[in-house]
Amino acid sequence: MAITPKQKAAIAAILAAGTLATAAVLLTGRPGTEPHDAQGDAHGHGHAHGAGHGSASATTPAGDKPADADAPIALTDEQIQRAGIAIETAGPATIQSGLQFPGEIRFNEDRTAHVVPRLAGVAESVPAALGEQVRKGQLLAVIASTALSDQRSELLAAQRRMELARATYQRERKLWEERISAEQDYLLAKAALEEARIAVQNAQQKLTAVGATASATRLNQFELRAPFDGVIVEKHLALGEAVADNANIFTISDLSTVWAEFVVSAKDLEHVRVGETARIRSAASDGKAEGTVSYVGSLLGEQTRTAKARVTLKNPNLAWRPGLFVTVEVLNDKATVPVAVQADALQEVDGNRVVFVAGPKGFVAQQVVAGRSDGQLVEIRDGLRPGARYAARNSFVLKSDLGKDAAGHEH
Repeated sequence: MAITPKQKAAIAAILAAGTLATAAVLLTGRPGTEPHDAQGDAHGHGHAHGAGHGSASATTPAGDKPADADAPIALTDEQIQRAGIAIETAGPATIQSGLQFPGEIRFNEDRTAHVVPRLAGVAESVPAALGEQVRKGQLLAVIASTALSDQRSELLAAQRRMELARATYQRERKLWEERISAEQDYLLAKAALEEARIAVQNAQQKLTAVGATASATRLNQFELRAPFDGVIVEKHLALGEAVADNANIFTISDLSTVWAEFVVSAKDLEHVRVGETARIRSAASDGKAEGTVSYVGSLLGEQTRTAKARVTLKNPNLAWRPGLFVTVEVLNDKATVPVAVQADALQEVDGNRVVFVAGPKGFVAQQVVAGRSDGQLVEIRDGLRPGARYAARNSFVLKSDLGKDAAGHEH
């Protein structure tokens, strides 16, 4: 069949297109091969990275401890002994818990006196020194007082009048008994004697009221003496100084007992009652003592909404000095708990309270829930069974080893 010019032109066009396509294949490879392979390589790389990342996350998630952080801490007997780790057995115990309050040691106001002369005068002698331990009746100061001189003169005059009235009475009684004088004269002498006696008693009571004696080397000499055994904690008197009758020249306190004062909020008042036992611990030293709650205020402060309370402490060695800050722990009723451990056994790991339990392969940090405590023993409400052996002393060594292991795994 003959080929028309149009068919020849179409065939030529097809051949030209094929030639161009062949040239393109020779220069660039198969169509779509390189982009497809690049995409496949990218996907392959992405899957490998994803798998690796997923494996790391499953083993040590970010922010969590390594998977083997709970592994036992193996120590030999020699290492345990060298570290001073004491192993005890958890079991039932009697715990007397309490509430703790910040407090301060103060003077026992019932045994503290602000000594005033009660007579105006001038200090002639001041043998007592600040901080001195004095006995009851010991001389503190000698004061010259004109008011005292007047009072002693009044007493002397009353005594002389009484002596004269007694002599007159005895004479009149004898004359009346002998029927020489009238009964009226006898009765008048008797009344005068009674009046003289009253005047003497009145003058003596005036001297007693100011603490002065009836007799002295000089009429104006007033001896100021200690009212009881104690320590001079304040002194405001110097030789030659004029003093008023109401001036506080000495403060003496009997430091054999002191007060530990503290404040109690309204919500804790039901747990703090008079007569309850309290433990006192010094904030500056290792001093400890026990006493009883002697006072709880009946009124709450308008601004603080708290009540004052105090514990009376015996202070034989004068170790509890006024102004010392202390911790007052008011103890509650005793209770028996099924599981308790030593207070030093508790450690904090990752925000949780743990006890290091001794096992066949070593010590394991066992998370627990703590309850009541008396400062020495702690109740364990959950996480530990009776009979479990645990690190009771120097358990911080195990916590330190646990921290080192965790740091090594993170590294």
